[in-house]
Amino acid sequence: MPLMWAHSTVVDTLARSGLAGVLSFVLAMLLAPACIRWLKRRCGEQVRSASAQLDRLHSAKRGTPTMGGLLIVGCFLVALLVCGDRSSPRVMLVAATAAALCAVGWVDDWIKLRTARRGLSARAKLAAQAVIALAAAGLLFLRYMHTGDMPKLDLPLVGSLSMGWWFVPWAALVVVGSSNAVNLTDGLDGLAGGCLLLAILAMSLIGLVTGKGTEAGELIVAGAALAGALAAFLWFNWHPAKLFMGDAGSLPLGGVLGLIAVIARQELLLVVVGGVFVVEALSVIVQVGWFRSTGRRVFRCAPLHHHFQFAGLAEKTIVTRFWLAGGVCAVCGLMLTIAGANWPAQTSTSDRGPMAVSPQTLPQGAGQEMPAPERTISMRSVSK
Repeated sequence: MPLMWAHSTVVDTLARSGLAGVLSFVLAMLLAPACIRWLKRRCGEQVRSASAQLDRLHSAKRGTPTMGGLLIVGCFLVALLVCGDRSSPRVMLVAATAAALCAVGWVDDWIKLRTARRGLSARAKLAAQAVIALAAAGLLFLRYMHTGDMPKLDLPLVGSLSMGWWFVPWAALVVVGSSNAVNLTDGLDGLAGGCLLLAILAMSLIGLVTGKGTEAGELIVAGAALAGALAAFLWFNWHPAKLFMGDAGSLPLGGVLGLIAVIARQELLLVVVGGVFVVEALSVIVQVGWFRSTGRRVFRCAPLHHHFQFAGLAEKTIVTRFWLAGGVCAVCGLMLTIAGANWPAQTSTSDRGPMAVSPQTLPQGAGQEMPAPERTISMRSVSK
């Protein structure tokens, strides 16, 4: 997989990415102390779950400022809009989706803090997420139709699946699923933030390397901006946390992770890169489904990190091990990307993005092989 590191477009993209990461990190570090003081007076964490044992374990967290996601998302948006290409529809779509999901999370957190309810009902929250995700997916699909670059789903060792209008519900499902999976993971100090930092960096690099789409280079700018804000947040979120992200952070950050995977056209690879989030979400699905069917539980408590907490493991131990698992998942995703680049079915040069080398840029007779034709499967033929 040759990379044109000397190419001006790549240099510009990497420079803006570095600037975005530094800007969001510095901005969040400067604003965090004042933000913590302000939130502590108004938005102290309410320890009120469905488990009395879990409430006892988390009793020391009562009163800790929450809604730290407002700080993360705010610094992310500033860095993205300053350093990103504001003429890019995809950049603006990522920014708008993050802001909209942050608003949903803020409402959910506010209800928890100001009423006896545990936030929005599951149905209301899911409906709001679905509307936002469908709108983002629809706008992205219209963009693809306008450019003639119709979305395809990469299938390892098979080829690609031509999505057609099925892309809209599929992309919405990925965004909503990722948003909720990160939300479920956000239960211990530093857990969601650290795993999300690793996944965002890996997925952004994957988007840059695979170069799916003409604006793929902007993915790493968005990823760097978010990574910088997350790194600063983790400075204050490490155990014992001085600030929680709340749903105002977990919902939009998970949604951005899913949207980056959709834009990079690496939705299936997100299952590997975000393996920790997938396992956490599956643990809840299995627990609820099994309990409703048999009246018994598979885990002591779900999501999975609470199971280990009930087993007596220290919070720092659980978080550190989940971080290690998240790092392994991120590396596996990158390795699969590199291995997949050598698979004969290659995309066209116009679809590779700024990191790919056009055959015209190589010396004549440099040993290029004729690429194998891409296998494309249409949804129409699949339905038959």
